[in-house]
Amino acid sequence: MAPEGSKAHRIFLLLQDEIARGVPAMGEALPGELRLAEDYGVSRVTVRRALEALEAQGLVERRAGSGTVVCKRPGDGVSMSADLATLMPQLLEMGQKTTARLLDFSYGAPAPSVAAALRLGSADRVQRAVRVRLVEGKPFSHLTTHVPADIAQSYSEADLANTPLLRLMERGGVRVDHASQQVSATLAAPQVADALEVQVGAPLISLTRVVRDASGRGVEHLHALYRPDRFRLEMELDRVGAGDGRHWTPVVMPDPGQGEAG
Repeated sequence: MAPEGSKAHRIFLLLQDEIARGVPAMGEALPGELRLAEDYGVSRVTVRRALEALEAQGLVERRAGSGTVVCKRPGDGVSMSADLATLMPQLLEMGQKTTARLLDFSYGAPAPSVAAALRLGSADRVQRAVRVRLVEGKPFSHLTTHVPADIAQSYSEADLANTPLLRLMERGGVRVDHASQQVSATLAAPQVADALEVQVGAPLISLTRVVRDASGRGVEHLHALYRPDRFRLEMELDRVGAGDGRHWTPVVMPDPGQGEAG
């Protein structure tokens, strides 16, 4: 249930994020309506609509004499995590522990940004797939992949619905060598929001990855969107060096394998 009005929606998302971060903790009460209205610079009616939406999701409970009490965090019981230092092999394991729903499978000209990333020409075509990955039947990621058409000929729509893409490409003879990726944040557009079962405008983790073969050719462009209440990125750090040169460096764990859940 989405609160009516853009202001109520914004307050709903802000409070939902605070609850997800444990502020306040389970069993503790949110500030009163008047205090929230003052803190966020909105009316009590707006705050009330936001609280009603949180209650409809089961995150809070309105109790007489106790106020609005946190009774659940977003994503409780359903979550995935990955270490940034070993993200590629962990995504393979994620693909084995989760299920995927294929939303789109088509061929066509790539968008300019995808063509540039894969270094494709104006006449080149790509296979585009859109999938939602689920854990325990609940969606946590929205994946859009683009693969050069000649590589994609080695697998079918049915193959992609059941097998991680990287495995399909390697099975078809592609020698994956390296990848580059960027992580940022974005807001859920209507179609993505519907697929991930979140509100339009909800915050999402955004990951873009370009995979290349041994010759440097771009073989896959992945744009992944994750629900932050069901997926998190982690990294272990070591303090190294001496004197003024001491700094943090990522701890790289042993690689249990290669692959990805896209």
